[in-house]
Amino acid sequence: MNNMTINRVPQIIILYWIIKIAATTLGETGADLFSMTLNLGYHFTILIFIGLFLVCLLFKLKQAKYAPTLYWITFTSSAIAGTAMSDFIDRTMGLGYLLGSTLLFILLIFTLIAWYQKEGSISVERVNTNSSEVFYWIAFLVANTLGTAVGDYMADDLSLGFIISAEILAGILILCAILHYVTRLSGLVLFWIAFVLTRPFGATFGDFLTKSHSQGGIELGTTSSASAIFLSILVLALVFEQVRVNKLAQSKSE
Repeated sequence: MNNMTINRVPQIIILYWIIKIAATTLGETGADLFSMTLNLGYHFTILIFIGLFLVCLLFKLKQAKYAPTLYWITFTSSAIAGTAMSDFIDRTMGLGYLLGSTLLFILLIFTLIAWYQKEGSISVERVNTNSSEVFYWIAFLVANTLGTAVGDYMADDLSLGFIISAEILAGILILCAILHYVTRLSGLVLFWIAFVLTRPFGATFGDFLTKSHSQGGIELGTTSSASAIFLSILVLALVFEQVRVNKLAQSKSE
């Protein structure tokens, strides 16, 4: 089969967003687990998960087809790396959440422009070449980092707290879904809005569960316990996704 007919990325359906939110929430709790609970700091956490992200990406480029487990391990590693990079930019470098978010937003726009100029498309549902997939994952890594910075800006700088920030973000995401079905607004534009905002939604919801009462959270056990919960949700959702993909492949072969 010609590689141009093989798709390397998942369909953007409801299950995709469920897995993404679980993965991004795990990215927040996972980054805190490694950088704070295990006291590795942002530098080592970034190195570990950027390394994992690059290794997974190399395997993905060689495989040249969508495999749910490998795809979502790659995605989750980018989410954890993005969280650590955002915290490093905002806190260690001292740029602050607003400036950090602005710079990351500009970087995302430049990435999408470069992707379009090289490939003639920035489709997130049809990726079938190495170069387009590399742009795809660079954009996802930047967007994950941006989402973390936006969530921290809302919760901390705007003093909205974790739960109010999560409620606002959930409202915007629901609005994006409604606009997708009842208007002719660009699905690609709505996707990127939703993609960026599901990151701070997952992050603020994760913080709400794990942070202390004094920090606006409900102190639901340890960060490691919260990570285990969202990892379990992610694994369960992945099982459903793998079953769906297998059935789809079987129907095409009949």
